[in-house]
Amino acid sequence: MKLSDLPRRAGVGFKPEHFQAINAGPQPIGFFEVHAENYMGAGGPPHAQLAKLREDYALSIHGVGLSIGSVQPLDKAHLSRLKTVCDRYEPESFSEHLAWSTHDSVFLNDLLPLPYTNLTLTAVADHIDQVQETLKRQMLLENPATYLLFAESTIEETAFLAEVVKRTGCGLLLDVNNVFVASTNHHMDASDYLARFPVDAVREIHLSGHSETVDDAGAPLLIDSHDTPVKDPVWALYATLIARIGPVATLIEWDNDVPDWPVLSAEARAADVILQNACKRRAA
Repeated sequence: MKLSDLPRRAGVGFKPEHFQAINAGPQPIGFFEVHAENYMGAGGPPHAQLAKLREDYALSIHGVGLSIGSVQPLDKAHLSRLKTVCDRYEPESFSEHLAWSTHDSVFLNDLLPLPYTNLTLTAVADHIDQVQETLKRQMLLENPATYLLFAESTIEETAFLAEVVKRTGCGLLLDVNNVFVASTNHHMDASDYLARFPVDAVREIHLSGHSETVDDAGAPLLIDSHDTPVKDPVWALYATLIARIGPVATLIEWDNDVPDWPVLSAEARAADVILQNACKRRAA
């Protein structure tokens, strides 16, 4: 099984509107990430652009449609298309979400939460085993941004993730913004959550922006919207985390209200500064 091996640099999610600016010359970007489902067609401009990028940069492929957390079997046709994409581009990393998005033959355009029980633990582990056996590569599993908790849950989220890693040999994608969003929504301490997170299995980190609103009771409610710069509390959590565990490949996610290339690349440079400082401290 090929293990995840992204450079310990900052990367960004590739957007076609940035292709011309990126292609104008070498960019100080460690890697690009794309959503697998956008490249499941046979050809056309998306593949032409990605093939050109792949010549010069490391690549992370991020899935959004496998429905890893579903109790139903994985869609074999979707998994086959995913394998075709991964075989075509040989990415340094492949990741998916701890979530579900299908029910019977219906695809729900969202990443929905699941209760943390022994039943769902077995289903998730079995699905990850199937993915890794099919792709012949390690999968990274991303922690979710959540807006509710299940009374049925009997396992803490960090313990659930640690057990999935133990059973399957997968890695983890630690989304720091998701940690901050979920911790705020559930009135928990994000630093305490990160202290319990199985960081030894983390192979990639995500940073993104979120939007702020209030719930029906007037309490703060954060939405993982990916439409703003990374917020200061998330930067602070990230810097503390990197100082503790060392540099890890870090992606800036900005999927909605996408800015011009200089703005997005500046966010990546900010993450790179934190990563480089961690390298210097370790060398010293």
